[in-house]
Amino acid sequence: MNIVERLPPAGPEAAIDYGPGDFRVVKPGAFVRCAVTGAPIRIEDLRYWSIEWQEAYASPEAALLRLRRAGRA
Repeated sequence: MNIVERLPPAGPEAAIDYGPGDFRVVKPGAFVRCAVTGAPIRIEDLRYWSIEWQEAYASPEAALLRLRRAGRA
């Protein structure tokens, strides 16, 4: 089963402190939301985030779109 075939995350939304190369769970939960698309991202699938804006992204494309909207790409 790949990421696309997984069922939606069950449980509450987590609160995360995003750091360089790693993150810390502040409030336990099953997922976080993509800051660009609003899609839920399972904690175990979280790969893209911004330390500066403290937000998660579902994909590299979503992260790039966020940078473009901020005038940085």
